[in-house]
Amino acid sequence: MKHPQPSAAVPSHQLALLGQRRFAPFFWTLFSGAANDNLFKFAFTVMLTYQLSVSWLPPSMAGLVIGALFILPFVLFSATSGQLSDKYDKARMMRRVKSLEVLIMLLATAGFLAKGPWLDWQVPLLLACTFLMGLHSTLFGPVKFAYLPQALHESELMGGNGMVEMGTFVAILLGNVAGGLLVTWPGDGPAYVAAACLALALAGRLAAQFIPEAPANDPALTINWNPLSETWRNLRHAQADPKVFLAMIGISWMWFFGAVFLSQFPSFAKEILHGDAQVASLLLVVFSVGIAIGSLLCEVLGRRQVELGLVPLGAIGMTLFTVDLYFASRALPPSALMDAAAFLQQAAHWRVMADLGLLSLSAGLYSVPLYALIQWRTAPSHRARIIAANNILNALFMIASALLAGALLTAGLDMAQVFLCVGLANALVTLYVFVQDPDYGKRMKALLLRWTVRS
Repeated sequence: MKHPQPSAAVPSHQLALLGQRRFAPFFWTLFSGAANDNLFKFAFTVMLTYQLSVSWLPPSMAGLVIGALFILPFVLFSATSGQLSDKYDKARMMRRVKSLEVLIMLLATAGFLAKGPWLDWQVPLLLACTFLMGLHSTLFGPVKFAYLPQALHESELMGGNGMVEMGTFVAILLGNVAGGLLVTWPGDGPAYVAAACLALALAGRLAAQFIPEAPANDPALTINWNPLSETWRNLRHAQADPKVFLAMIGISWMWFFGAVFLSQFPSFAKEILHGDAQVASLLLVVFSVGIAIGSLLCEVLGRRQVELGLVPLGAIGMTLFTVDLYFASRALPPSALMDAAAFLQQAAHWRVMADLGLLSLSAGLYSVPLYALIQWRTAPSHRARIIAANNILNALFMIASALLAGALLTAGLDMAQVFLCVGLANALVTLYVFVQDPDYGKRMKALLLRWTVRS
């Protein structure tokens, strides 16, 4: 499907997009938002896991509860968000969403700084802010991915999506590392977290001011405020193109897979690897860098085309390295709680980090072509709504992942075993993709043949 393309010259490589106004302000806007989301969530998770004692929220469930609250708005409000993104100028939408983020962070600051008689309200208030930050991301998601094909050439979609994926996970990395470090900083760690969150929100709002206009694709659209009927209508529209719908299912599975890891790193570090909050941050570093590298490789490996052959290759890598992660973590001897420096001194831990880095690199190869495919094949007038429907599926899959992880933990499995179960389930998803659309397998064979001939 051909869509109107922007008139700007195509840069020689994806990193050159950071020097262009049509992409750079947008990139830094989403970067600051992703960093803020994760700084807030991870700092709050660490507080509940290591610092706070709340009878009604055990430390082992903190990550799951925070993750579920953050995802819930995607289910409730994505359908409305998609309509707003198709009806209104996308640059204006992004600026309004970032203004909302500033207000949410002012409320979070009150939560982090709670003292004395207000201390009983600290956790409920921060949980409410978690939900509101999920709302912020819900509003930003459709407009973010609908903006890209409007601002970029068709040949830039793989590179542009790779940059978005890279930026998102580097922001996750920096946000989580900063959150883990600041919340444990000597003195008043929560106060430092509050200041950082507010600063990032303000930086994002400033960057959004420079995003060029992106006119509405369907300004005459009448908003359907019923999320159930609108979601169903968008899903039926997506089903009209089997490739788009299968890509949506594939992306949602990737978020199911990733959510299990991202939400459980503190518990995995503490209970399986015998590490403190620094080790949890280190795992997030490795995971995020892996995603970023895999995402950036997509443009090179796909030769600037939407290369579906990378999807099954990525899925296979996700399973193989997750299984090996299980065996690597089970081989570790019991020990006292250690910091990152002590953790890195043991050779056995490097196998754990290698597995984590390679499975996340594989996830980057898997997801970027699917996002590009949806943007390329979807009609501009319905693009944001289709992306919103995809976000709802993502949310449902992530909520399912939290419920499944919680059920498995309640049944007596440890985090290493939970990761193994997810890795084995990924093999079934890979098989499903091959069966539903043989083109993925054909493209993978052609890609491998091309690489073999070149070598």
